[in-house]
Parts: sequence; C-alpha cells; structure tokens
Amino acid sequence: MAKTVQPAPSPEERAQSLRAQLEEASRNYHVLDAPTITDAEYDALLRELVDLEAAFPELATPDSPTQRVGAAPSSDFPPYRHDVPMLSLANAFDEADLRAFDARVTKLAGSAPGYCCELKIDGLAISLRYERGRFVSGGTRGDGSVGEDVTPNLLTIKDVPRTLESGAPATIEVRGEVYLSRSEFAAINQARHEAGKPLFANPRNAAAGGLRQKDPRLTAERRLAFFGYALGAFEDGDLPATQFDLLHYFKRLGFPVNPNVSRAPGIDAVLEYCRGAEERRDALDYEIDGVVIKVDDLALQQKLGYSGKDPRWAIAFKFRAQEARTKLQAIEVNVSRAGKLNPYAVLEPVQLGGVTVKMATLHNEADIHRKDIRAGDTVVVRRAGDVIPYVVGPVLELRPPDAVPYAIPEHCPVCGSEVDHPPDDVFAYCTNVRCPAQVRERLRHFCSRGAMDIEGVGDVLAGALVDHALCRDVAELYDLTLETLSTLPRMGEKSAQNVLDAIEGSKSRGLARVLAALGIRYVGGQNAALLAGAFGTIDAVAEAGRDRLAAVAGIGPQIAESVAFFFAQPPNVDVVERLKAHGLDLSAPLDAEGAPGPLGGKTFVLTGTLPSLTREEASELILAAGGKVTKSVSKNTDYVVAGDEAGSKLAKAEQLGLAIIDEAALRALLA
Repeated sequence: MAKTVQPAPSPEERAQSLRAQLEEASRNYHVLDAPTITDAEYDALLRELVDLEAAFPELATPDSPTQRVGAAPSSDFPPYRHDVPMLSLANAFDEADLRAFDARVTKLAGSAPGYCCELKIDGLAISLRYERGRFVSGGTRGDGSVGEDVTPNLLTIKDVPRTLESGAPATIEVRGEVYLSRSEFAAINQARHEAGKPLFANPRNAAAGGLRQKDPRLTAERRLAFFGYALGAFEDGDLPATQFDLLHYFKRLGFPVNPNVSRAPGIDAVLEYCRGAEERRDALDYEIDGVVIKVDDLALQQKLGYSGKDPRWAIAFKFRAQEARTKLQAIEVNVSRAGKLNPYAVLEPVQLGGVTVKMATLHNEADIHRKDIRAGDTVVVRRAGDVIPYVVGPVLELRPPDAVPYAIPEHCPVCGSEVDHPPDDVFAYCTNVRCPAQVRERLRHFCSRGAMDIEGVGDVLAGALVDHALCRDVAELYDLTLETLSTLPRMGEKSAQNVLDAIEGSKSRGLARVLAALGIRYVGGQNAALLAGAFGTIDAVAEAGRDRLAAVAGIGPQIAESVAFFFAQPPNVDVVERLKAHGLDLSAPLDAEGAPGPLGGKTFVLTGTLPSLTREEASELILAAGGKVTKSVSKNTDYVVAGDEAGSKLAKAEQLGLAIIDEAALRALLA
C-alpha cells in the first residue's frame, strides 16, 4: 500500500508551529528551569522564524518570540519592574555573522569602531539596585520589563555586595549573571547522589532553580556567584566613557567582574578573541556559551540605539554546541588490554561541535547507575574540546516505559569467561589469560623486567607475535622455534636465537616471578614474593582458598579474593599446567618463622627510584634475606630505602627519626 505524502506546511502554518515550540521552550527554560531542548536547538528554531518573518513580513506579530525578551515572570514571586528595560542580544554563529555586524555598525557610526569583548556566562540574568550605596532590591530579567523580585535570595550570595565603596552614585542598577561554578555543581550533585536525590542536568539549571527558592536558606546552600557586566538606572554620578572602563568602575565599587575582558581595535581582533575563548572554555571553573561583543564607546552606543528588542551596538557570538540530545540505542562493552570492561553508548548519530557523534563514553557501571542511564533513553551528550563525547544524563520525561536499569555483563563479551567484579571497585574485569582482547598486553607484561625479564620481547615483538598468531597466551612463548620466529618481519636468525635463549633462561626465575608475571590483579613483585614464601608451590597457592590466602601477612582479603578468582578460571589453570609442562620452576623455598638471614625480623619501606634495582627486585632481595617489605611508613619500620624523587614517605621517615638508607647501604646490609 502506497504511503500518503503529507503536503508541506504553508509559511503561516510553519510560523505558528515555530512560535508554539519556542513559547513552550522559553517557559520551560526561563520560568520552570527545566529546559526541554538544547540552546542550539532553540537558536535554530528562532533563526528559522526570523528568516520566515523577514521573507513574509505579514507573518510578524507583536507577540512573536522574535520581538520579545525571555519569558513572562513566574507568579510565585512579587513582580520586579525594571526602570530601564533588560533587553536581549542578537546572535552571531560564525565569522560571516560577525563581519556583517561590524559592517552594519561601521555604516551607522560613519567609521570603524573599537569593541569590548566579554565572556558570555551561562547563568541567570539579574539586576541589582543600590541607593545611596546600599543594596535595596534585585530581580530577574523576566520579559525585559517585569521580572521576579528575588531580593532575599540575592542577599545570600556572597558576591553581591551589601554596601558599595565610597564614590557610589545616588542610584545605580548593575546588571549581571548569577551562576554556579563547575566545582560547586559537582559537589552539589555528589551530595544529591549520596542522598538518593535526582541530579541536576547542568550548572545553569541548578543556579536558576537555586535563585528561585521560596526559602533563602535553600538558595544559600547552592553557593551561587555573580559577575557584573552592564548598567541599568543611574543617577547623580560620573560615568566612564567606555564599556571597558565601566567594568573597572563596577569593580572599584565592589562588584565582581569577570577578568577575561579585552579591548579589540577592530573586527579581526574580535575574531581572534572569540577563537581563543572557545579554545579555553573547558579550562574555566564556570560555563560559558559564547562571547558578547559591544561597541566600546558608551556615547556611540547611545547614538546607535536599538532595533526592536536588540541593541544595534552589541551582539552575542555563540560557540558551537557542546551539548546535544539524541537516542541512546544501546549500551555496549569493550575490553581493554588490561582486562577492564568499559561500557560505552551507541547513539543515534547527532551533530556536535562540528562532528557527527555516534558513540560516547559512559565511564563505568557505577556512573551509569548514579545518572540512571538506560538503553532507549533520550540523553544529553556533551563534547568538551577534542575529548571523547560523554553522556551527561537522561531526559527523564522522555524515557520509554520499557527502559530497564543497566547491569554490567557477567561474562566477558570477547571470550565468554566469568567476570570479576569486586564490591569495592567501580570496574569489572576479565581475568582470562587467553582473552584475545588482552593477549598483547599480558604477553608484554609477562616478559617485562619486573616479571620474567625476557630480554628482546617488548611492545613491538609482543604485538608481532600476537598479530601473526604465534602466541595466543603466555604459555605459547615456550613453543616458539627458530623457524617460526625467523618468519617475523625484521627478525634475523641471530636476533631470533637471542630471544629464544632469553625465553629458555626465564624458566628458572622461580615461583614469585611467575606469580607476578601472570597479571593477577593486585599481585606485583612484593605480594608475589609473600605468596611464594607462604605456600612454596603454585599448586598450593591455587588450592589455598580465600581464607588461607588472606591469612598471609601483608595479603589481606582484597588480594586473596583476586588470587582465588584467578585460579578458579579454567583457562588460567590450563595456562599454568602448560607452563609446568614446559619446565618452568614454579616453586619457592618456604618462609619459616624466625628464618635466618641478614635482614631477619627487619621491616623495610621502599620509596623513589633506585639507581640499578627496580622496586620489585629490591623487594625480592629483602624478602630472600629474611626481611619484610611494607608499603607505609610507621614507627615499626626499621629502614626506609630512598631513591631519587622520594616523596611523602621520606618526609614521614625523617619526622619519625627512622633510619634512611640508599641502594648502596641496602646492598651492604644484604651482604
């Protein structure tokens, strides 16, 4: 059956539709502090309506969103009437728009003007009124003529001065932006998460909602801030001649002013400022969404006047969108080279920051639960600078009824092995030594100096062995022959023989080295030596169980859980059995209580970089000589072995008056 093709809407119908969408979005944003579309989407709708009304002037109406500022104020607060209207700014979205603005101003002014460039803070516009140097009232912008009287709430903001410095005029209204810093926003959301409350979508919403609290004490809890940037009513005083000097005048009176303001002698300097501001935006502790460009000469501003609701002497350059909304089609998982399961979002493609985004990071399962992100959700995606896009959170009112909470897979999506998800860790791990996603990294680690110390097998050769299917796990290293190795690119017969000799020599490294080389989570050289000395054979370690493992001094329950889980995986046991079959020494001398040795009963802490020993090698030498190695300095520590760039451990040792020695002194003790 053929589909019915709907006729395109007429210009009048489209204009009505655009007005309805913009009215709803404006009320949600300005009054309810619950935006339903992004700024970029709102700007696109408004621009379409502006173009439509320009093409069909008869469609323009006095109540059109193109002719009004903001939205009607909320009835929850007393009205606040502005003696001087708080108007909005026209927008520029690219270099062409800015040059067109400059051309219009130059034509009206008769010559090219200078400009003042200021960051466009993403917050809530307000006006503060002072009489005889004292704060008397303040309100939101509202529709430009009437806003909401939020004077009691403004008094809770430490940046809003109660009294002005000497030299204040009889009356002054300073306009500016109330905002919430990124750091405060993160702290508030963390506290809300811990209290089981829904998270705020962004700092702007949190700031606007905080200022509109009925109880000023709740406003105070948001820890809002303020930047001043414009003048309203003014009586009985001397004003500077330029916008740039006006900002410094505000600062002298006691108002905080954003420091990132700059004069620009012409439009080229304006463009350079805008490019720099967009590059630096992520380094700021507050959100900005553009740059405000104003004619610097205040007298020229008065001469240029207004066009409808917009001043002819100013414009807002809007940055490329950093946020967008799209559908979260699925939550998938990739497995890192270290076995970590990393969830990511598969998105319905969306344009963001000039690129098409199809995937975004979700960090970890705990973060997904904290934000309550579910497959099927409409989500807000953010892309800051050149970093990977991430999902900010879901749009809960658009959630489908069948969306279910996310759970990390119980089996590795690459190899199917059971996943280890420690209760105190935000990540889950695949610990299968044969997992294809991990073979390269496990092979490189197995051969490294702190593990089996197989010279010649580094990143490049490990990658080549995996890429040419010569090693699917670490045990297959010992299957290599001169013939197979010589087939690899840039691998001559002599080099291949050297590698084989190093592999053969590694068979006598002993149990501690093998345990450290297997890549068991939390088991490095020091813990491997403790396990080897406590159990003597790899079979005894594998069969010990959590409780016996945890009873070993220095091991504890977290490491014991990881070791037990590792040896419970059949693929790992298979690799160990094949290492045995290849003749590796998987034994170690058992520690005895009060074992003889030059360091018997002595406790050591290692810090910094030693000249010729790795930390693992130094630990092995100390343990073999009957000593103990711990990670933290205490009054029970006998020696602190300090190398280059030793940090807080050395400082604590000095504070406690402990014996501090270098590598040479350690070797003397060992001898």
